[in-house]
Amino acid sequence: MAEDTFTYRRSGSAIMIFWRGREVKTMRGAPAAALLHKLDEADEDGRQELLRRAAGNFKRGTERR
Repeated sequence: MAEDTFTYRRSGSAIMIFWRGREVKTMRGAPAAALLHKLDEADEDGRQELLRRAAGNFKRGTERR
């Protein structure tokens, strides 16, 4: 799973989701609050899955190798 390493940063009421150090999505409001609640309760594998789903389909045709 090292290839799919997601991280997140909280900034006020927003959540910024990063993949390999690049910001791929920013969430605000109720969706961000719900995600934070789920992230607090999840283990590391669960966090990666939640962040992967929240980031969506961001890589199609835009990723560099």
